[in-house]
Amino acid sequence: MIEKKGLGKWVIARFQHETNTFSPIPTPLEAFNPLWGQDAYRDQENAQTAMGAFIQIAKQEHVDIVTPVCAFSNPSGSVCAKAYERICNSIVEAVEQGCDAILLDLHGAMVSEDAVDGEGALLKRIRSIAPNTPIAVALDLHANVTPLMIQDSNVMVSFKTYPHIDMYDTGIHAGTLIRDMLKGKIRPTMAYRQIPLLSHTLRSNTNEGAMKLAVEAAAELEKKSGVLAASILAGFSLADFKDAGMSVIVIVDELSSPSTDLAEHYAAQLESMILSQADGFIYESSPINTALKRASELADSPQKGPVLLLDHSDNVMSGGPCDTTDILEAALQFGLSNIACGPFADPATVQKLVQLGVGAKATIELGNKSGWKYRGVSKPPLQLSGIVRAISDGQVKVTGPIFKGSILSMGPSILFETAKAQIVISCNRVEPYDIAVMTDLGIDLESKSYVLLKSRMYCRPVFFPLSKGFVECDSDQGGPTSSNYDWFDIKNIRRPIYPLDSGINPQ
Repeated sequence: MIEKKGLGKWVIARFQHETNTFSPIPTPLEAFNPLWGQDAYRDQENAQTAMGAFIQIAKQEHVDIVTPVCAFSNPSGSVCAKAYERICNSIVEAVEQGCDAILLDLHGAMVSEDAVDGEGALLKRIRSIAPNTPIAVALDLHANVTPLMIQDSNVMVSFKTYPHIDMYDTGIHAGTLIRDMLKGKIRPTMAYRQIPLLSHTLRSNTNEGAMKLAVEAAAELEKKSGVLAASILAGFSLADFKDAGMSVIVIVDELSSPSTDLAEHYAAQLESMILSQADGFIYESSPINTALKRASELADSPQKGPVLLLDHSDNVMSGGPCDTTDILEAALQFGLSNIACGPFADPATVQKLVQLGVGAKATIELGNKSGWKYRGVSKPPLQLSGIVRAISDGQVKVTGPIFKGSILSMGPSILFETAKAQIVISCNRVEPYDIAVMTDLGIDLESKSYVLLKSRMYCRPVFFPLSKGFVECDSDQGGPTSSNYDWFDIKNIRRPIYPLDSGINPQ
């Protein structure tokens, strides 16, 4: 086959949001900190993201590069209609100018006020004006893949790690396939299976259990002749819309595959494997006192380092406000001490303490100001007395593997010390990608008995090496990112689905 030389013009964009439809945090345009045109290009040219990888491949091929937008928001509530429309329009308008390929760095679990299938609706618009243009999509492992997303793309590849440390690699994978498609080297065809399984985020850790086995099976599948990609999507269960849940995608090359239904065959294999281990994707929270008893016993062990208390009832990267105080309150009531904790997002308290200054004694009302309600009931802030130990601008350069090299903006931040805890309070909701969220404010982590983190997974690459162990903590009163589905009024997800419908046998 004659290889095409010139690959023309590529439209490359990033639009990412994981929507927790139960979150009280709004998602306006400002939440995305959108960068447009050349600003998007400059920001992403050397970024360790899928968009960064797309740009590198495009540069190697000497194509014309158009980057209409780079927009990323931490998980929160449904995307405001105006924000969704503005960002989508920027991508669509770039495509309308004509291009030879479209490469999109998307999350896959976006819900907007006007489009419950955020990515599917965007891809449908693009396909309507570019019916024959190859479209490649890099997805988060927690994407809720829909039939519409598959229908209107040519290549769709997801991360294979959680915590996510292969964003760039995924972009290289998807981008290489679209490049080879343009050159006439391959002809991708996709098969997709939507699985009746609503997995828990804490069971999508790719370093253990059923998810590890599923991702390893996908990686082995990619070694087979004719298989171009195999993706396992854990889904995101707190996006309450029809297509939330697990799925698999297999891409094969029609030019080299011995059978036209090879993709379907392998997708069915992966689906069957996942369903045979359905219970391995389900997480059951322990009562908080049981978890804290385990933490206390672990703290008494001879190993060095603190015990990590991972608050998965309220963490940023699942859409939490990062201001609920349930786990801290429970830890103090249980009698734990010498705790480092946070970051808690409470700009009002930060402002008050900045005005008082370092060394000032104060009584504060911490957290519970975001609007989250416990089955309709608001909880008052936690009253604490202590001393302002440090103030910082909250600008942290990430040295860990997730978003390495980027700046994590906590906003003005405080270290507030009580008799039993050192508490990091920030203006912005942030995930602790780096230990500097605490150490920059003067916390000596190795001297602590416990480190309570508003994180379920992203903290692990950087905090685990310093610790003697960890305990996952869920609030007995629920929380905006709780692992207990009973706390959520789920109305729209397709049924039957396991484990919401426990009477069904997913196997």
